This record gives sequence, structure tokens and C-alpha cells, in this order.
Amino acid sequence: MGIRPVYVIGTCDTKEEELTYACARIRAVGGRAVLVDVGTSAPGKAPDVTAAEVAAHHPEGAGAVMGGTDRGHAVAAMAEALTHWLLAQPDIGAVLGLGGSGNTALVTQAMRALPVGVPKLMVSTVASGQVAPYVGASDLGMVYSVTDVAGLNAISRKVIGNAAHAAAAMALNPVPEGERDLPGLGITMFGVTTDCVTRLRAQLDGVFEAYVFHATGTGGAAMEKLADSGLVAALLDVTATEVADYLVGGVMPCTPDRYGAPARTGLPWVGSVGAVDMVNFGARDTVPAKFEGRQFLIHNPQITLMRTTPEENTAIGHFIAEKLNLCHGPVSLFLPLGGVSAVDVPGMPFHDPQADEALFTAIRETFRATDTRRLTELPHAINDPAFADAMAAEIRRMTA
Repeated sequence: MGIRPVYVIGTCDTKEEELTYACARIRAVGGRAVLVDVGTSAPGKAPDVTAAEVAAHHPEGAGAVMGGTDRGHAVAAMAEALTHWLLAQPDIGAVLGLGGSGNTALVTQAMRALPVGVPKLMVSTVASGQVAPYVGASDLGMVYSVTDVAGLNAISRKVIGNAAHAAAAMALNPVPEGERDLPGLGITMFGVTTDCVTRLRAQLDGVFEAYVFHATGTGGAAMEKLADSGLVAALLDVTATEVADYLVGGVMPCTPDRYGAPARTGLPWVGSVGAVDMVNFGARDTVPAKFEGRQFLIHNPQITLMRTTPEENTAIGHFIAEKLNLCHGPVSLFLPLGGVSAVDVPGMPFHDPQADEALFTAIRETFRATDTRRLTELPHAINDPAFADAMAAEIRRMTA
């Protein structure tokens, strides 16, 4: 196939000098560079792919991107067009973006749509701050530009050059596929569901290669990103605490797309409602004042847990069941009637049968069972060995 190119992406109307320099550095070390212009105000002098070519990939055509007077709208439309354009390229060796906040938002949106494993680097003026909106659940690398991406100087040449060399090296030296005999299995875990996941891993050792994701907001999204990328064969979604944070206002929320991957892909999904007894916050003094008077558990100096109420559990149950109802592949949801976490069992601080029953009732009322969509209620707590054994047996049955 030859050398796969590094797609160097930026706005040639304002950053052409820096982009051209990055391309030169890639070529200097033996790589192949393709300069892609995503500027919306004026055409670049000599990109390999013009902004008009990219804009033509917008679902509504180039006119939806070019020619308007609203820069914010144009940038958002170009980001959508670039996403479609980039996904249509069959030979990506790496993607390298350069720019400020606007171009960072534009280019990283398209990068996030690429499968995990495709090299992605973004040299950005905002890379030293809160980068979660740009990175999401992808394997996207952010490089702080140190000086603004506004002309070449002794600093920017080094930073951009280093990033260009790194992108070239990744394109020139693709990681070989491992001889993975076992199918991948995505598993979600939290501290209070660890015993369940540990036993599941032991029960399924030799059957699957387990990929465990810490359910901290990005954990569930990362697992679903792998599902969308075709990198797992099934999902063992034990832990749903991100849903509680999303609905109640914690610091580790999922997105509205949680459980979207099994609906899109039809992958076998076996899951439970682990850790929905808690909403996660930072240090105790960071908990919003509106929650004063609630039941808290100090997990450590940086993490405070808040017990969910019956009303909140009703909303959680409806959310999960409604999402799973959209899945047309094999789905099996297990309810641990003895407690949804290690601290939701008799004698532990979050034991609240009324709140748990509100959760289970909401799921029973909303979940639509079919020949391929099952609801199983067990008398065990989620960390009881028998509960993990039942889930392990089900994922084996589904994937046999």
C-alpha cells in the first residue's frame, strides 16, 4: 500500500506558515504529508486538499459551510464536514492538527470520530487546560504549543517539529496486530463493584480478553467507543454510577448517548445497575449547597459520595431501561435485589431498601422483554459470588 500519509489539518488562511513547516518536517524524516485546509474565510495558497473540497462533504453541501457571515456557524459546519471527509479516507497514517481554540475544537471533533488506534495529535494553545471536551473518550494526544500558533519562532519550530516527527514516526511504524486469540470484552467497574468484576474476570479467563473501564464518566464512554470501533466482541456493563451522576448532577456523568453503542452495533450486552446508589462529588466542601442535608460518605479527601433517593432511583431505572429498549441485539439486564454496591448491603452506610426498590420497580415497569432482551432478578447483592457467576454464564451463553 505504500507509506500512509500524515494528514496535517488547520486553517491555511491564518496558519499556513506553521502548517507548511509541519509538512516539511514530516517529509524530512521520510514521511508523507498531506496538507488539509479547513479555513472558512479565505482559501490557502497551496493546500493538498482545499477547504472547498472538505466543505463539500457536509451533508447539506459546501454551501452550508462556505459563504456565510457567521464565523461560529461556519466553524461548526466545517467541523461536521471534516468529520465526514476524514472518515472517508482509507489510508490514514496519522492526523496532526495545529491551531488555537477554534481550530482545536474543529479538528478534534473529527479526530474523535476516528477509531481507537489511529494516531491523532493536536498542537494547541489550549492543551494545558481542561482538555476533556476536546479529547472525550478517544486516544487523542494534546501537545501544548507554549507560544501561540502565530508565526514561527525558536519555540514554535521545536514544538511543531517535535509533534510532526512524532506523527511521522507513528505513520511510518504502525503497531503490528497482536496475535489475539481471544475476543475482547468490555467491562465497567467502580471501587464498590470490584469484587463482582474480579470474579467475572476469573470466571471468563481463557474465554475473553478483558478490558476493564473505571466508570468515571469517560470510562463508560471509552468502552462504548471501543464497541463502535469494532474492538470488542461483547460488553459486560456491570456498573452504572455514571447514569446517577448524569441525572442528579455529579462530577462523573455519562453523556446522553450512554448505552448507545450496543444499540448501534447489536453487540451482545450483559449488564447490571452497579453503584447507582451513589452520586460522586469532589472534596466535601465542593458539594453544591442544594444537596445540604443529604446522606454523604467521605470516600477519601478528594471524593465524596451522596446516597441517591427513591425519586432519583426511579429516574435512573427509567433511563437505563429506555436505553436498553432501543437495543435490537442480545441484551440481558441483571438486578441484584440484595444491594447494588458494596456499601448498599445490610450494616453498610448506603443500605436503603426503599431506594433500591424504587430503582427495580422503575426498571420492571419500563423494560420491554423480548426473545433477545431479558430481565433477570436475583436475590443476591452485586458482589456476591453467585451474582457474578450468573452474569458470567449469561455472557458465555450469548457468545457461544
